[in-house]
Amino acid sequence: MAERPPLLSLDEAQARLVQGALLQALRETEELATFDALGRVLAQDVISPLDVPPADNSSMDGFTLRAADVVPGQPMPVSQRIPAGHVGQPLQSGTAARIFTGAQLPAGADAVVMQEDCTVEDGMVRINVEVSAGQWVRPRGEDVRTGAVVLPKGTRLTPQALGLAATVGAARLTVLRRPRVALLSTGDELVMPGEVAPQDLPAGAIYNSNRFTLRGLLQAVGCEVADFGIVPDKLDATRETVRRAAAGNDLIITTGGVSVGEEDHVKPAVASLGRLDMWSIGTKPGKPLAFGAVKREGEGAGEALFIGLPGNPVSTYITFFLAVRSVLCALQGLPTAFPRGLTLPAGFDLPKPDRHRREFMRVRVGADGALELFPNQSSGVLTSAVWADGLVDNPPGNAIRRGDLVRYLPLSELLSCS
Repeated sequence: MAERPPLLSLDEAQARLVQGALLQALRETEELATFDALGRVLAQDVISPLDVPPADNSSMDGFTLRAADVVPGQPMPVSQRIPAGHVGQPLQSGTAARIFTGAQLPAGADAVVMQEDCTVEDGMVRINVEVSAGQWVRPRGEDVRTGAVVLPKGTRLTPQALGLAATVGAARLTVLRRPRVALLSTGDELVMPGEVAPQDLPAGAIYNSNRFTLRGLLQAVGCEVADFGIVPDKLDATRETVRRAAAGNDLIITTGGVSVGEEDHVKPAVASLGRLDMWSIGTKPGKPLAFGAVKREGEGAGEALFIGLPGNPVSTYITFFLAVRSVLCALQGLPTAFPRGLTLPAGFDLPKPDRHRREFMRVRVGADGALELFPNQSSGVLTSAVWADGLVDNPPGNAIRRGDLVRYLPLSELLSCS
């Protein structure tokens, strides 16, 4: 029997994945309307051509005036009314102007008194509080100064980032193109839902759930997905599909057939078209992983990265977060650090942890704030992934007792680059 290779730590595996992906980092860009750029990665800084706000304006509905003119309790004439979007006349000394939130202060005014602190009668306003210059005023450039970089290159565009781009007048943004990922499924046992009814499923056949899970995960993180379907269990067919997948994609992902010593056509097909390393990673689930690259045809055409994931449904799902995530982040020039997670109390006991592997257990936050553990942590139980809202990251050999603080990784963090 062949000697088992030593386990590779997850940190070392991620470092190697990132190093390989950085060599293939995306450089092609496109210009999009700001409306259409959600989730994309900026390829150029967004620089403000103006101050925001562009002038001193009121942060309250009330009255604007010169603070030095105010004597509390003494009436002042109201000289004008200034709604948002209108510019008032210069303020006459000793007078006040009715003003509304967001409206620009007239020349000569330096303070706003909110309407709750005023009494209005017969065109006069009585200020009932002490007033200081600058109160309830949003000064020009308080948020953004002209020439400031408001969104640096490499920013993942969130809804609030799009709002900030619009605030400085950016109608279009230059972004990196999306990562292009090819999916391959191998195995004569796989069938597609809809092609064979459950009652007609042949002995030994299973539905191809990984194809759906991975496609959904890739779309959720903003990739363009090319689905090459189920490849026949033949070396020539596998090699030809891998060759075609490399031509137009940055990354090729397969599931199954990556265990050390396992018979599979993917390994020789990829090795014949490029390079391939087989790893045993110290994680549970998801120990086997293959990483390499497939050369594209044509001189100077480069290569597509290749990741072979384990085939069990939960192993595929979790290894996406442990391995594929860091590669996609690196391709886009985004931070690749593994999520920091949160420290939360365990609402369960784990008396017999894995002694050698780092465990990623499906959990969810309970009503009391403690983490609930799905009772069956088998790598074939996909219901656990649907039930869970995150994972517990547990070091090798670390027993857990109810109430112990553990590291919790929310799915929202696992689906982002931070």
